[in-house]
This record gives sequence, C-alpha cells and structure tokens, in this order.
Amino acid sequence: MWTPTEDFIATTNLYKTMSRLGFEKYEDFYQWSIDERPAFWEETLKALNIKTSKPYSHALNDTDPKNPLWLDGAKMNIIDSCFQAPENQPAILYGKEGNEEIKILTYGEMQNLVNRISNSLLAQGLSKGDIIGIDMPMNIEAVAIYMGAIQAGLQVVTVADSFSPSEIKVRFDIANPKIVFTVDVLKRGGKKLPMYEKLLDAGVEKMVVLSDDPDNLRLRKKDMDWNDFLVSDLDFESVQSAPMDTTTILFSSGTTGAPKAIPWNHTTAIKSAADAFYHHDIRPEDTVAWPTNLGWMMGPWLIYATFINKGTMALFEGSPISPDFGKFIQNAKVNMLGVVPSMVRAWEENKMMENFDWSAIKCFSSTGESSNPYDMDYLMNLGGNKPVIEYCGGTEIGGGYVTSTLIQTNIPSTFSTPALGSEFVILDENGNLSNKGEVFLVPPSMGLSVKLLNKDHEKVYYEGTPKIDGKILRRHGDFLVKLKNGYYRVMGRTDDSMNLGGIKVSAAQIEELINTHIGVKESAAIGVIPEDGGPTMLVLYIVPKGIPDKELLQYELQKLIKFDLNPLFKIHDVVIKKELPRTASGKVMRRLLREEYESER
Repeated sequence: MWTPTEDFIATTNLYKTMSRLGFEKYEDFYQWSIDERPAFWEETLKALNIKTSKPYSHALNDTDPKNPLWLDGAKMNIIDSCFQAPENQPAILYGKEGNEEIKILTYGEMQNLVNRISNSLLAQGLSKGDIIGIDMPMNIEAVAIYMGAIQAGLQVVTVADSFSPSEIKVRFDIANPKIVFTVDVLKRGGKKLPMYEKLLDAGVEKMVVLSDDPDNLRLRKKDMDWNDFLVSDLDFESVQSAPMDTTTILFSSGTTGAPKAIPWNHTTAIKSAADAFYHHDIRPEDTVAWPTNLGWMMGPWLIYATFINKGTMALFEGSPISPDFGKFIQNAKVNMLGVVPSMVRAWEENKMMENFDWSAIKCFSSTGESSNPYDMDYLMNLGGNKPVIEYCGGTEIGGGYVTSTLIQTNIPSTFSTPALGSEFVILDENGNLSNKGEVFLVPPSMGLSVKLLNKDHEKVYYEGTPKIDGKILRRHGDFLVKLKNGYYRVMGRTDDSMNLGGIKVSAAQIEELINTHIGVKESAAIGVIPEDGGPTMLVLYIVPKGIPDKELLQYELQKLIKFDLNPLFKIHDVVIKKELPRTASGKVMRRLLREEYESER
C-alpha cells in the first residue's frame, strides 16, 4: 500500500479545498458534497473558474432529480474554460511511434489552431447544432477538431478508430454527421492500417482526410484534404449555448445489441474536470497522459481534465505497449499516467517499461476493466511506489462514481471512496442494502445523462428500480463489494454486458456476430473474472451444427470478431454445449453459464 505524508497531503487540491471550507476530515467533506449538492458544485465551479457569458440563477434545479437543470439560466461555451493557462505554457506534448522527437504546442498556438478550425467548419456551411464526426487517432488535430467544433456551437459524434466498418456504420447512421474527419492510414507497431478505405466501406458520405503524404493522397471528388479544408483566419468568438445543450455524442454498449447514443453537454465536461481536480490532483502545469481515443469517454475526459485544470496533455500516437511509449512518458516527464489494466499486464509480461525513468509520475489511474492487485502493485513500482487512483464510472456518468484520493491510503485494486458529489447504494438480489451486489446511483449528480438519442432513457436507467429511504435510484450494472475497511472492489458486471480490453460491449452484440458462422447453431457470450481478479475474459458457449473441431472453430470465431467487431476482443475459451439453459420465456441464462464455468475451472 501507499500512504501519503502530511506534507504531501497539504499540497493537494483536495486538502486545500477542504481547508478553505473548514473541513478537517475527508468523510465530512464527502458527506457535505452529497447533502448540499448545489453548494458543493458552486464551490467546484469557482475552483475550476468555469466561464459563463450569462450567470446562472441556480447551480442546480433538482425539482425532478431524473432531469435536473444544471447552471439554470446561464449561457456558456465550455471551450472558453479550456484556455485559461498562460499562452506560452505547453498545452500538448506530442510524440509518435518510431520518432523520439517531442513536438510542443503552446496554449496560444493551440487556441489559434482551434479558432482556424471553427472558422473552417463555418466556411463549409455548417451552423449551430449541426453534427460532425471524428474517427481518427487521438493526435493534435483530433483534439483541435473536437474543440473547434464545440467552440463553433456544433455537436461532435466520435467513433473509436479500432472499430470495423459495420460498427462504424451503425454509429454514424444513428448520429448522421454532415462531415467526418479521419486519416488516410493508422500507424501501429510498424504497420499501416487503412482508415480512409475503412470509412468508405462504412458508407461515410463526406470526409476531410489528414495525411503525412498529402501529395500522394487519392480521394473521391466530394472529400477534402486537411490542408484544403483549413482556412487561415485566427480570430473566432465562441458560440454561446445553454449549459445542457449537446456538445458530444458518445456510444456505450447496451444489453440488447445496439449501442446507446449518449449525449454529453457543457456541464458533463465540468464533471470530468472536477474528478481530475479532486481525485487525480491535476494542477496547473502538470503533464497528463492517458492512451485513449475520442471514441471512448476517456478521450473527451482527458481534454477537459487537462485543459480546464490548466495542465499539459501528453499525446502519443502509436502502441502504448511499445518501448517508444515508455521513452515518451520518461522524456515528457509525465506526472499523471492513466492506464487500462490489460495494458499493465502486457507491460509486466514484456518488461519493457522497466528500462525507463518514470519518477516524475505523481500518480497513476486505472479504468475500463477490473484490475488485479498484483498487476497494480507492479504498476506502482514502475513509478517508484506511486499510488494508483482506481476510477470507475461510465460514458453516461461523464466520469467516475467510485474512485480514490491522494489524501487516503492507497491499496492496489481498491477504491477508497464514492466520487465527490456522487452517491450510490449496493443492493443484493432481493433489493436490500448490502455490502455485496449491484450498484445503483442516486441522482442528481453533474455529468449523469438525461437523454439517449436512440433509446428510452427512463426505461434504460429507471424503469423497475426500487426506492431506498425515499431516494430515486438509477440502474448502473456494476457488481461491487464493500470491504471490511470501508474500501470497495469492482468485480465486473451484473447485466449482460462486459468490458473487454477496456471497451464495454454487450453479449448480444457478440452473439449476433458469432451466430453468422456456418458452424454455429446458437451461442452465448459471457465475461469471466480471473480467480485472482483482473481484466474480464471472453468465454463463448457454442451449440454447434454437426461435430466441430474446437480449436479450428475458436480460430475462425476470433477472425470473425477481429474483422467484423473489434480486433481488441480476444476469446479466452470456447465451450461446446448441446443446448443452452433458458428461462421459461426462452431467455438464455448467462448467469448460470458463468457460474458453471467458474465452478469447473
């Protein structure tokens, strides 16, 4: 474990805020953050110096906790709060695989680029409320396009660059962007992977394409090269909106196949920045790195967490398990490094990161999957015994609901506290309060979604949920254990979705694809947590047509997942069954399959 010294505690954002408000104990401060939510968020808005062009009448109008109004009556653009650091301070440190050079972009240069993009988007005939798409690696241009679009009053739909054409098409068909930004090729591990061609296969109507070799770029007539898109005008005044107006459309897996289209608004960004301020202790001029993509919530989170807190973002384009990444973290002198547990497992296996000096790291953070304490202990030692902020939430939360702090003892793979301003309960199978069971959130909390574009929000999150002590509960689906010391562990999901490689996916999505194989009659996908904890393993139960060769079938199913769903999803095991267990209504009982697999291993 890691225990902070009194001198270290005194330097943290959290301690300074508590002291200013007269709190001596963290537990009292947390309780105040949920008992007096409007007051807590007012103080947070001041601490982050959130800019509004018209002040709010109430920080929180919670007449309806399911549909609260945050910053009621205000006018704002969240991008205005992202450019408060000195113009000459580095905004982004950018590195690429195969190149040791680190490119530095200052806040002044970043704002000029964002302004050019805002002007360029309007020059294309786009106007407030229109939707653009981004499907590209998280490089300088991707970050600037995202910020430039929101500054111009547009909405941005983001899709991860690892998705297959069919998965890209599903998402863009829901959001219907007028123009999509991408790159000609992705460079990973020395390979060039076609991106522009993949989006053509996905049926994207119009694209702007970035390339390292624009002279040899071959595009359709209706598509544009990045250099032709970009105008030279550096002046732009942000478009003001209501705080609850949509800025971003992200996707999260449902349990019925189709992904949920979740809108973020200007206040969602405040939740991201607040978690970074209080729980990750991001301070002005701290350098923050988190290998991610704008298609996942941690991409936009990283932008707001870094820039609203006046930090420096360290972006690396390439594989995060390569030695080039380790050297970049060393040379950029990263202070806060975010990870996915499976990434740490790869570092532990190849030992490459042990060759670098990561002593500048103040803390790590881990999200996306359940972690293993031995892996997290290994990670702590890579930084010279630095704490790991376990961080669990979701796209529909805008950040975390359970996490850790830098003023409490840090124990690998455990969470020390609910996130400030957030409240949850744990219920057992009978709907009673418990120390082990399913998580239900207690609204309102800034960042919680209030609508879905393609599903019934009320039905997805609230229908059939109980009330506890008169409090409305919101469904979330994580399986949580509260330990004897008051800390928590997340043990996977209770519903039919799972996290694979840090990506949430529904069992139904996987099964729909697997059932297209000529040798599969029907299937069931389950996620299994290793006995000692750690990232979820994908296990497929297969009812075959005929007598299968199990190894060949697993190989072919893995190829199917790689090309038609996501190459990051790895099959751990295939189990052949004569039939699948079902309820009286015909629903596959995946819970029984999970129990069966865990009992036989």
